Amino acid sequence: MNKLTSIAVFLVSFLGSQVTSAQPEMADAMRSEGKIYVVVAILLIIFAGLVVYLVMLDRKVTRIEKKLPEKKT
Repeated sequence: MNKLTSIAVFLVSFLGSQVTSAQPEMADAMRSEGKIYVVVAILLIIFAGLVVYLVMLDRKVTRIEKKLPEKKT
């Protein structure tokens, strides 16, 4: 069990170091070229669309619930 734990710790630390070292370079390149703002704008548009969709869906469900007769228990 001790060998398995040490191998797992090594793999997690190795994979974690690979992920963290790659992200800043990509973010710096996108920021320097101005592409990061396009990505942020697209994400905001998608998020706003989801929020609008959920609000409209909630209103429809509320309207349908009001039309249904109440159950007597």
